[in-house]
Amino acid sequence: MTGDAVSSAARTEAVRERYRSTLGAVPAGVQERLRLAEESGRLATEEALAALRHIVLTDSPLGARVQQLVHFGQLLALGHAGPALIHARGALHAGAAIADLVGVAETALITAGVPAYALGTEIVAGLLPPACDGERLPPTPPEGAPVPH
Repeated sequence: MTGDAVSSAARTEAVRERYRSTLGAVPAGVQERLRLAEESGRLATEEALAALRHIVLTDSPLGARVQQLVHFGQLLALGHAGPALIHARGALHAGAAIADLVGVAETALITAGVPAYALGTEIVAGLLPPACDGERLPPTPPEGAPVPH
């Protein structure tokens, strides 16, 4: 590996670590964006985005837990299943409880209607441990929505 390749690999790993620290994992879509950024020589864009996300999610006056819950609710209202699931997991990673996520889904019922509430409860139910009868299915994003990995 050349010095530039090592530097690029270290910079890419630093971006991944920011996502791990705020979400507990690196979403598949981020992995793909990082691969594209490395291939196109545009890693600085991903670094700037990760830095901004890190500031908004971790340095917020709301705190990481509440900020993740806010993101979850906003994404429910927009009907974005995949990103909502990522931020629901991020909220749990930041110390939220399942009851907190249910409360956000209930708020989405008032602000965005039954579809947002149904999406929220489906996502939260998918985060519960499997039922003893083994019949619980994982949440399915709405038709056309990206499937989280």
